[in-house]
Amino acid sequence: MSEYPFCQGHYYGVNYGERGRKGVPASDRPANFIPPNCGGKAPVDYAPNDLSFYANIPVPTSYMCMGSREDFFGGYDHAAQAGIVHYANHHISPGKKQWTWGNHEFGHAWDRNLTDSDAKGEFGPYIEIMAGVYTDNQPDFSFLQPGETKSWSQYWYPIQKIGPAGHANLEAAISLRAVKSELHLGVAVTSKQPQAVVTIATKGGQLGCFTRDLSPALPLVEKIKLPRGVVENDICIRVADCHGQELISHQPKPRVKAEVPPPATEPPAPKTITSADELFITGLHLDQYRHATRSPVLYWAEALRRDPLDARCNNAMGLWHLRRGEFTDAERCFRRAIERLTLRNSNPYDGEACYNLGLCLRYLKRDRDAYTAFYKATWNQAWAAAGYHALAEIDCTRRDWRTALEHLDHSLRFNTDNLRARNLKVMALRRLDKNSEADLLLQSTLQLDPLDWWARHLNGEVLASGHHCDLQTQLDLAHDFTRSGFVSEAIQLLQRATAPAKDLPDQSLGALPIVCYTLGWLNEGRGDKNGALQNFKQAAALPPDYCFPSRLEEIAVLEVAMRINPRDPKAPYYLGNLFYDRRRQNEAIKLWEKSARLDRNFSIVWRNLGIGYFNIRQQPARARAAYDQAFKADPADARLLYERDQLWKRLGEKPEIRLRELEKHSGLVRQRDDLSIELCALYNQTGQHEKAGQLVSSRRFQPWEGGEGGPLGQHVRAHLALGRSALTRGEFTNARSHLESALNSPANLGEGRHLLANQSDIYYWLGCALEGLGEQKAAQKQWLTAANFKGDFQEMSVRAFSEMTYYSALAWTKLGRRAKAGKLFRDLLAFAQKLHQTRAKIDYFATSLPTMLIFADDIQFRQDTAAIFLQAQARLGLGQKTKAGSLLQTVLRRDPNHAMAADLLGGMES
Repeated sequence: MSEYPFCQGHYYGVNYGERGRKGVPASDRPANFIPPNCGGKAPVDYAPNDLSFYANIPVPTSYMCMGSREDFFGGYDHAAQAGIVHYANHHISPGKKQWTWGNHEFGHAWDRNLTDSDAKGEFGPYIEIMAGVYTDNQPDFSFLQPGETKSWSQYWYPIQKIGPAGHANLEAAISLRAVKSELHLGVAVTSKQPQAVVTIATKGGQLGCFTRDLSPALPLVEKIKLPRGVVENDICIRVADCHGQELISHQPKPRVKAEVPPPATEPPAPKTITSADELFITGLHLDQYRHATRSPVLYWAEALRRDPLDARCNNAMGLWHLRRGEFTDAERCFRRAIERLTLRNSNPYDGEACYNLGLCLRYLKRDRDAYTAFYKATWNQAWAAAGYHALAEIDCTRRDWRTALEHLDHSLRFNTDNLRARNLKVMALRRLDKNSEADLLLQSTLQLDPLDWWARHLNGEVLASGHHCDLQTQLDLAHDFTRSGFVSEAIQLLQRATAPAKDLPDQSLGALPIVCYTLGWLNEGRGDKNGALQNFKQAAALPPDYCFPSRLEEIAVLEVAMRINPRDPKAPYYLGNLFYDRRRQNEAIKLWEKSARLDRNFSIVWRNLGIGYFNIRQQPARARAAYDQAFKADPADARLLYERDQLWKRLGEKPEIRLRELEKHSGLVRQRDDLSIELCALYNQTGQHEKAGQLVSSRRFQPWEGGEGGPLGQHVRAHLALGRSALTRGEFTNARSHLESALNSPANLGEGRHLLANQSDIYYWLGCALEGLGEQKAAQKQWLTAANFKGDFQEMSVRAFSEMTYYSALAWTKLGRRAKAGKLFRDLLAFAQKLHQTRAKIDYFATSLPTMLIFADDIQFRQDTAAIFLQAQARLGLGQKTKAGSLLQTVLRRDPNHAMAADLLGGMES
C-alpha cells in the first residue's frame, strides 16, 4: 500500500490521463512524453511525476486519501472525455481510495482478464475508485452496538467533456484550470437546468457570464482569456438556476502541504509492552482486523498475567471464548471483569460485561441468571437498548407479554431502528390482541426497511426459497423466533423451507442439511423425539456440498443430532468444521475421526483430517494416509489430487514419483490450472523442458490468488533451460530465440511480468547468446541490465541480495569487472550466512501467504534452505565448485522440488 498526501484544502479528482494498454513507464519516457490515447496532446495539467495520472503508475498500487475536507472525489478519462464523481458527507465518509494494477505489462495482463475490449479490441485500464463510510479507508473498521443500524447516503454520477472536477456537490461539478493566460472552465449538472447562469468573477470584477440550457448531456465548456496577474485562486465560479438559486460555487483554495501521518507499525511483543492499556488496545486491534498471523490472545493474556482481574482484558477474553462456543470459559472471564468493575461501586460505569454475561448464560440455558445480568446492563445507557431487547426475548419465552412489551418500549426508546425489536413487539402486540397497533408498527417498519424479511413474513409473505429468501436468512429468523420462545413458528417456517424451488443453484441449497438438523433440534426440544429422529435422518441423507454451519446455536443443534442419531457421519463432520473455523482444532479432529469411523468412504472428512493432522497435530505420515484414503474414496475429485500432491511436495516426495502420479491422472490434471502448472513444474524439475514448454503454451490460464507467477514462472524456466541447453551446443541463434521468449509473457498465461521482477538470469544468458553470435555491443547491454538490477520483487520487502545477485555478479565478470564481481559474491556469501543464523518471521503487513494456503509452512526451514542455496551460488561464483555442489545437494535433500537448485546443479554437471 502507498499513501499519497493530498492537499489539506480538498481532494482533487484522480485524473486518468490515458487508457488502453500502450502506456510508457515513467522511467522510459522522453522529456516531451505525451500520454497515449489523449488525441496526440497531453492534458493541460499533465506532469510526468503526478501520481493522479494513470500513465505515471507502472506498478499495482493503492492510493489512500487522508484527511479529506470536502464531500467529493472522482476520476476522469481524458481520452473518453468522461469521468465520475462521488459525493457523500466527508465526516462519515472520509475513506477514499484508488486501486490500479498499473500501467505496465503486469497491469495490462490484468486489464485483459478484468475488462471488456473496446471497438479497437483494446482492453483496460482497470481502475477501482472506492469510497467508505464510518471508515478512514479500506483497511479500517468501526464498531456496531447490538441492534445498531448505521445509515448513510452516497451518490455517484457521471460527468463528460469538462475535465477533472475541482469541486462538486449533488447539483453540479466544476472543472477550473488556469493555463497560461487562459481559463479552461467546465460545468456539468446532474439534472436539466434551463437558462442556467454561470458567472466568473475575481476581486477586480466580473470576467464573464454565460446563460445556457444545461443538462447531464449538455455541459458547459468554455475558454476565457485571463487579465494579466490573475491566477487560478483569484477566480470564483457561481452557477445558478433560472430563478437565481445557487446550484454550486467554487473558488480554488491554495494547496497546503499537509503533514504526512506516520506509517503503521508492527506492535511490539506482549512482554515488551509496559502498559496494560496498550496491551488491551493492541489485542483489540488484532481481533478487530482478524490478523492472519498475530493473535490478540497473547496480548490480553499478558495483561491478565500481571493483573488477573483487568476488566477490559477479561471482557475481551470472554468475548473471544464466547465466539468459539466455549461458554463456561466465557462466563468465568465476564464474571472476573464484573468483579473488578464493581470493586468500589456496585453499579459499574460500563455495562458491556454484564450484557455479554447475559448472552453467555442464555447459551448455557440459565435464563434466570441471564435475566439478572441483562437487567444490570440496562443501568448503563450505552447498553440499555440491547439489554431491554434481550430481556423482552426472555419475557416472551415466559409468555409474559405485557412485561415483554414494556421492555421493548424501553429498548426502542433508545434505538428506534432496531428491526428485530420492532418485529418482536409486533408479535407481542398480537399475543395481546392489539392487532391494530401491531399493524401500524409493522407498516412503519416496512417503510423503514421494505426488504426486512421478518417484517415481510409478519405481513403475510411466504418466505419459501422460491420467493428469493435464502435458507440462511430463514435460519436466522428461526433462531430469532426460538430465542423468544416462538418454537412452533420457527418449525413452521423451516418446514416450508425444506421444499426449496428446483431452479435454485446448488450453493443456495447448501444450508438445507442445517435446516433439517435445526428442525430436529426444535422438535427434540419440545419433546417430539420421533419427529426429531426423522429430521436428523433426512439431514444425514442430504449431500454436504456448500454446507457450512457457522452459528453458535448450531453447536447445540449438532450435538443433539449426534446424541439422537449416533450413526450419522455428517453431524460430527459439520460440527468439526465449525470447531475448526473457531480455532478449536483438536476437538474438530476428534469429531472428524468419529465421522470417518462411521463412513470410511466420506472423502471430504478424510481430506479435512489430512489438513488437521499436518497443520495441527504435526503428524505428516497420518496426514498422507488420510489424503490417500480421501482420494481413494473419490478418485474423480481433481482438487483432492491437487491437495494431495501439494502435501507430497511439502513432505519432500521425489519429483519423479509426483510426476508419475499426475501423469496417471491426466484427465483430472486438465480440469485445473493449478494441477497443470504443477505438472509443468515437474517436467521442468525432471529435465523435460520441451514438454513443459508445450504444456504451458497450450492452455489458457486464469490467474488465481496464491498462484500468481505460476504460469509465467514455468514459461520462463522452460525457455531459460532450453536456451542454456542450446548455448552448450553452440546453437546461439536458437538460444537467443528461447531467451527472448523467456522475457515475453504470452497472453495465454493470463499474467505479465512485474516491472520490479528481477530477471538478471535471463539478461545474463541472453548476453552470452549474443556474444556467441558476435554481437558484443548488444551482449554488453544485456549484461549491464543484469548487473545493475537491485533487489527482487518476490520478497515482501526488497532486500539487497537474492537468488538473482549471482547472475548480476556473473554479468560484472563478463563486463571485465572481476573485482566488483568478486566482492558481490563475497557479500552474497556473508548475507547468506547471516540469513542462516536469523530467526524467520512472517512480515506483519503481509497480505498474501501463498505457501500457507492449504498446509502450514515451516518458515524457518524454508529460510534456512534459501540461505544454503545462496551460499551455494556464492561459493560457485568464487570458484569453489566442489563446496557449491555439496551445498546444492544439501538443498535438494531438504527440498527435492527446489527449482533453482536443480537447474544450477544440472548446469554444473552438463
